[in-house]
Amino acid sequence: MHDIRFIRENPDAFDAALKRRKLTPMASEILEADSNRRSLQAKIQEMQSRRNQTSKEIGALKAKGGDANALIAEVNEIKANMPALENEEAKLADKLDTWLLELPNILDASVPDGDDETQNELIRTIGDLPQFSFTPKDHVALGEGLGQMDFALGAKLAGARFVVLSGQLARLERALATFMLDTHTTEFGYVETLPPALVNSQTMTGTGQLPKFAEDLYRTDDKWLIPTAEVPLTNIVADEIINGAALPLRMTAYTQCFRSEAGSAGRDTRGMIRQHQFSKVEMVSIVHPDQSTEELDRMTSCAEAILQKLELPYRVLKLCSGDTGFSAQQTYDLEVWLPGQDEGRGMYREISSCSNCGPFQARRMKARFRDAETGDTRFLHTLNGSGLAVGRTLIAVLENGQQENGSILLPRALHGYMGTDRLVAKA
Repeated sequence: MHDIRFIRENPDAFDAALKRRKLTPMASEILEADSNRRSLQAKIQEMQSRRNQTSKEIGALKAKGGDANALIAEVNEIKANMPALENEEAKLADKLDTWLLELPNILDASVPDGDDETQNELIRTIGDLPQFSFTPKDHVALGEGLGQMDFALGAKLAGARFVVLSGQLARLERALATFMLDTHTTEFGYVETLPPALVNSQTMTGTGQLPKFAEDLYRTDDKWLIPTAEVPLTNIVADEIINGAALPLRMTAYTQCFRSEAGSAGRDTRGMIRQHQFSKVEMVSIVHPDQSTEELDRMTSCAEAILQKLELPYRVLKLCSGDTGFSAQQTYDLEVWLPGQDEGRGMYREISSCSNCGPFQARRMKARFRDAETGDTRFLHTLNGSGLAVGRTLIAVLENGQQENGSILLPRALHGYMGTDRLVAKA
């Protein structure tokens, strides 16, 4: 959510920020509505004050036996006129709130300009790409070859874009999540948290999913299925004033996530790349404003550490202005190498996004901290990142570890979790 005071004081900068998001200038329209609203508020306040003063004068005049009819008529006129003004003020308030809630975050100055993902900035590439003496298969062929990945059964039970894993693949999903949580909690100081997978509308609004992205979500009665654990974890500090000395707060969670993929018709329809239900280990940091840039680098390195421990080649991209998400000031994407994609030619695919949202979400949530030195309250900065998307990590383990006979060699980091060094077809 945007600060109306910033727009009042920096209208040109605000319009320039919208332009970077490929949006039309809105500062003048917003400020006109804001000015009209403030004028109405002042008029309503003046009328309320006059009504109260006149009511006192009526009582005093009556006590002296005087004629208060003129004053009574004035009070009645004020009472008759106020509802229309209050209704007009409320409409302007709703209009302003809608704008401030539905416009995306202001991008950090370091974010490169660009139209879409093709113009993201490559930061670094880590790991050697695997070499095969055969044409590598994708995860669908590998999983079905193992007899442990069943998309037909998923479709029977739930419809398209669902899957049933069994045997070693089901265990691999669980092992990957446990490995990620163990790493983030024991090595990086994140507190493991188990939040609800159903949240209310206020919680969805707090992190920016509502009102703009309602069509991408699943709703059940008056609750929403979470698209990511970022939603409940970040909202833990909603409507709170945190002691500044307690910062930073770092949390991690493994949850099922749910997305309707309303805007992805025809994209990634094969396999587990883009499903309606998927699992993810999420990282969330709540920090002092002066720490958020450094925290983004730290969070990204934590996600990278998982890929490095799993011996998976990947690259880090800084998203351009046209590809940065609604709530983010800046984002780093990690893309893992999947050798079985593109008919065995291989390609990098996103496996984590780490974002600094600055005070954007905190302002929506009214999440603040009290400065230990000055005693002042300020909005917190919030960050979130995948650490990692578990299903896509499973895909990467399968495709990078595949052998010509259809078995899968597992990374050393998973041997203890899996009780074996490889996956083999069911007997």
